[in-house]
Order: sequence, then structure tokens, then C-alpha cells
Amino acid sequence: MDRQRISRLAHADHPIAAPLAEESVGRLLDRAVADAADRAGARALDLGCGRGAWLRRLLARDPSIRAEGVDIDGAALELAREDAEEAGVADRLVVHEADAASFASAHRFDVVLSVGAAHAFGGLLHTLAAARELLAPDGHVLVGDGFWEREPDTAALSALGAAQDDYADLATTVDRVVAHGWVPVYGHVSTAGEWDDYEWSWTGSLSRWALDHGTEPDAADAHKAAAEHRSQWLNGYRGTLGFVTLVLRPIP
Repeated sequence: MDRQRISRLAHADHPIAAPLAEESVGRLLDRAVADAADRAGARALDLGCGRGAWLRRLLARDPSIRAEGVDIDGAALELAREDAEEAGVADRLVVHEADAASFASAHRFDVVLSVGAAHAFGGLLHTLAAARELLAPDGHVLVGDGFWEREPDTAALSALGAAQDDYADLATTVDRVVAHGWVPVYGHVSTAGEWDDYEWSWTGSLSRWALDHGTEPDAADAHKAAAEHRSQWLNGYRGTLGFVTLVLRPIP
């Protein structure tokens, strides 16, 4: 089973594909669009949007905004269209099947989002560089990425397939963002409860699909992927990998 399908199935019960509760998502969106809602024709962009969960919530909260999403997973984008239709916001959403890291647009966006997609850009700072190229003056960026809650041991690094310098601690992560020309105007550090809910949802949704579709060719792969992920989390990076979501404005 390809990784994109595994991800779609694993996020069926947790469409915000990051360790964030609905209340946290709502607060972050409120801060990110605080000024954009007052602008005529305000636009939002999600780089690495998946099935568009962030944008769908944004459009439902603010009827004045139009949105675009970019992702390489065409099947996820089809789900984004279907979900937007169901939510009654499809007329204000455009999705692009493209590489988020190289996406270009003829217009700028008042809000640029990219949560949990830094790998597509080569890291957090590269994600912010791409967002800056698409951001309107006085716009906001909402970005989420990992950091080390504590010094990673061999088990954590092995489980994540990561190197120690792939992330830094929280203070260093924020310092690097500031040094690259950004000011945090809000932020949220995912709690242990948010992480656990996310991981139990990820592994549980995939396991349930495998059990319910036992005769399908991909069922064994889904079951194996869920079991491996659960072990990597519980025996590897639980309590070590953190996640921070920042609302940023560029330094003029």
C-alpha cells in the first residue's frame, strides 16, 4: 500500500493531520485571520493541504475569505472537494495537485498555512521561505513543525528515521524562526493529551480499516503499518518529539 493511501486511511478520524485538538485549531485560526477578515477579497493558502481540513474550518468560520490548497495527493484533494461540498464552502475553495515547495501564484495571500508539511520543503526554515514568497504585505503565516521535548535517544531517532539535528529544542526553534525575519504573534505547543489522541487515532483508524477489509489485498499492509507505527511511537518517540504551531508575521 502506498504511503499516501496509508496516510488518508490513518487520518480518517483525525483529519487535522497533526497533534492538535479542535479547540487549539480554532484559537490558531482566530489569531491567523485576525486582520484578514477585514480585507476585501482576502485569500488563504495551505501548502500541503491534504484533504483540506484547515481550509474547510477557516472557510466555515469566515464567509469573507477565499482559499486555495496545494498537495501532491490527488485522492486527498478529491476528498477535500467532497468535504467542502458537504460543508457548503466549495464555491470558495480551489485545490491544486502540485508540489507545494514549487507552487507559484499570480496573486499573494493574506494567510499562508503549512502545518506538518515541512518535510516537503526540506525543513521549517525552507517552509517559511516559500511562504514568504506567497504572502501579502502584513499577512500572517500559520506553520507547525516538530521540536525535541527532550534529548532524543537512539530508540527515538530510530523510530522516526531522524537525525538529532533534524530538530532543535523549542527555544532554539523559535530563535531560529525569529533570526530568519519572523515575529511570533501567537503559538501553541501540543500537549501530551493531544499527541496521544492523534497517535491513537492514527493507528486505530488504520487498524480498524484493516479489520473491516480483511479480504482486500491491502489489508495486511495496513495492519502491519499500524502495528509498526504504534510500536515506534510507544517504544520510541513518545514524550521526546514535540510539536509547535506558530502564527507569524514577517519583520518589515
